[in-house]
Amino acid sequence: MGKNIKSQRRGRATTTYTKPSFNFEGQTKIGSNGSAVITEFVHCRAHTAPLARLKHADGTFTLTIAPEGVCTGQQIQIGEGQPATGNILRLADIPEGTSVFNIECIPGDGGKFVKASGLTAKIVAKDATKVTVLLPSKKNKDFNPACRAAIGIIAGGGRGEKPFYKAGKRFHKMRAKNMYWPVVCGASMNAVDHPFGGRSSHHKGKPTIAPHNAPPGKKVGSIRPRRTGKKR
Repeated sequence: MGKNIKSQRRGRATTTYTKPSFNFEGQTKIGSNGSAVITEFVHCRAHTAPLARLKHADGTFTLTIAPEGVCTGQQIQIGEGQPATGNILRLADIPEGTSVFNIECIPGDGGKFVKASGLTAKIVAKDATKVTVLLPSKKNKDFNPACRAAIGIIAGGGRGEKPFYKAGKRFHKMRAKNMYWPVVCGASMNAVDHPFGGRSSHHKGKPTIAPHNAPPGKKVGSIRPRRTGKKR
C-alpha cells in the first residue's frame, strides 16, 4: 500500500522535522527608535551571521544582525542620526548608493529582507512615494520610505567559500537547524516511498504536475512549470 511521503510527514509538523527553536537565542528585530549600545555579540545556530545584543535607553534588550566594523560598547542610533555603519535609519533618510541590510517590509515589522551573512543591498533611487533598493538577487524592489534599514554589510562574509570536505560535517550543520537533508528526488526512490518511485526509472506514466490547489503534503513533482511536454 505504500506510506506517506516525506513532504506529507513534514506537513504534519512532527518533532522529526520541527526546528529546535527552544535552543535559539531569539528573534532578530529592530527595536524602538532612540540610542542603543552594543553589549555583546552572540552566536545563534538559527542565523548564519553573528548577532549583536543591543541595550536601549529604556533598559530593554533586543537582538539584531551585526554588521562589519562594529564593536562592543559602540553606540548606535535608531530612527535618526548620521548614515554611519551600524546605525538604523529610515530609507527616506539614507542617501542613494548606500549599502543597507535588514530592511523592513512594512514600517515597524523589525526587518525582513537581506539578513544572511555577507549580504548587502544598495539604494539606487528615491522619490516621495517609494525607495528602490537593489537586492543581492540583482532584482530591484520598491519599499515604503518609512521602512527602516541598517547601514553597512552583514558580518560573516566568506562563509560559503569554505567547502564541506566530508558529508559528516554537512550532516551536523543541517542537524543543528533540523533541516531535511539529504534531498533525494522521488523518481530515484522505491515505489513504496514515493508515487513517482519504482523500477521504471525516471519515465513515469502519470503526470508530474502538482495541482494548483493541492495541499502542502501533495505538492510534489513539477510546481507550476513554465512549460510541459517534450522539448523539440
